[in-house]
Amino acid sequence: MDAEELKKRTKEFAHRCVKLALALPKTVLGNHIKKQLIRCSTSVAANYRATLLAQTKAAFISKISIVIEEADESEFWLEFIMDEKLLGIKKVSALFKEAHELSSIFIVTRKTAQRNKK
Repeated sequence: MDAEELKKRTKEFAHRCVKLALALPKTVLGNHIKKQLIRCSTSVAANYRATLLAQTKAAFISKISIVIEEADESEFWLEFIMDEKLLGIKKVSALFKEAHELSSIFIVTRKTAQRNKK
């Protein structure tokens, strides 16, 4: 998967998470998770774009590390939604899987960059 495909995939992930977040119940917990999920999922896309503009290998590694953290946090909130039964598992499971796949892709990307740095 090339950089442009990942750029599109992370943006689509953010859009899907925002739509799911907006479907959460309007409770204290639902509102809290809504804000958190919107913040971290959109950060995946925005920070991935920033990695593509990194001027040094160190900057790339630093920025891709942020992407990993935000994808993992998105995965956490999606899992939490399922644990708390705030939405049906069928509505959440595909996004949960996508968050995990994105985390895995970016972890491998970082390892490759670190290996090539030396």
